[in-house]
Amino acid sequence: MNEFQEDSPRPTEQTPPKPVGAGVKKQSVFAKFMSGLVNLGLGEPLIKFGANLLSVAAIAFVVLTSRTFFLPTTNQPTTQKSADAAPTESAPIEPPLASDIPAADGVNRAAQLHTIIPNRPRNQITTYLVQDGDTIFGIASKFGLQPQTILWGNYSVLTDNPHSLKPGQELKILPVDGVYWEWLGGIPFGEWAKYYGVSAADIINYPANDIDVNSVGDFENANIKVGTWLIIPGGKRDFISWSAPLGVTRENPASARVLGSGACDAVNGGAVGYGAFIYPSNKHYLSGFDFSPETNHNGLDFAGNTGEAVYAADAGVVVYVGWNEHGYGNMVMIDHGNGFQSLYAHLSAYNVSCGQSVGQGELIGAIGSTGNSSGSHLHFEILAGTKVNPWSYLPPP
Repeated sequence: MNEFQEDSPRPTEQTPPKPVGAGVKKQSVFAKFMSGLVNLGLGEPLIKFGANLLSVAAIAFVVLTSRTFFLPTTNQPTTQKSADAAPTESAPIEPPLASDIPAADGVNRAAQLHTIIPNRPRNQITTYLVQDGDTIFGIASKFGLQPQTILWGNYSVLTDNPHSLKPGQELKILPVDGVYWEWLGGIPFGEWAKYYGVSAADIINYPANDIDVNSVGDFENANIKVGTWLIIPGGKRDFISWSAPLGVTRENPASARVLGSGACDAVNGGAVGYGAFIYPSNKHYLSGFDFSPETNHNGLDFAGNTGEAVYAADAGVVVYVGWNEHGYGNMVMIDHGNGFQSLYAHLSAYNVSCGQSVGQGELIGAIGSTGNSSGSHLHFEILAGTKVNPWSYLPPP
């Protein structure tokens, strides 16, 4: 054999030929749809949408499982009613008693925080001890009465003068508004009752008077023991005046002589006022009573300390200067020559004299607490044939 002769190829195993399309997997309709979206450039938005959808689903799952976990379960057996069973009414549920509820720690509070105390009617006279700072108005308010009832029930103590009120006094407090007065006889009982604006029956039938109706006989001429003190329910009376008389003028000052040693003689001429008033003190506010005719207080009590200046509210002539016997203490009265007079009371000192002419704003004295006074102040009045309200004539404070 020729060594240069090529060897014949050895036969090898041949694999059968692959059919056309072998190795390529057939795509589903969903895959083709997704592939189409990607080719359109919507792949990234689609991925984000899918992620959000999965997040929402996860949150919903957590909520559902947590509700199932935390909701209390009841193991109460249920009773199935038969179709033909008669319906029964359920028993009403009664609230637990307060004693059955265990007390909690801390302060227990009542359900009603503001308790209203009822005002029980009084049917007898009450005794009240006057305290520091009391006034006629304040005491009356405590007992639900009008202030004049306090005066009308205690003339022997207060003499119809609200300035007479002092700590330590014992006052009679009537159960109703009215007058407390002594029956002295001498006139028919019915006439006596009419003086106070009521009838005899109003007084006799009033329970607090404790009158035996069968023993009095005819009400108009009632058989009531002289000296008996009686409550006159709804009664009224005139105040017994303690203040200065009206009409004290420079020409006729004699009416002031009943007031005390400060009365002056007649004066001819002298200063005449302007008819416009100024404040008689440095302070223009009150420290005591206001103008109150219903409590027999016909002036203003201006605030001030003992020794502070008092000024003439208008020009005029002094017609009274000195001590007053009816509660004013040291007092000065000025006639202004035009139908007006002004009065200054409870002074600690005065520096004018009878008949002296004074100008508006001139110093006439000093504030004090003389006479029936519960503390230093200036009692100031304006008179014009009657006691008038000074606020109507003074400038704004």
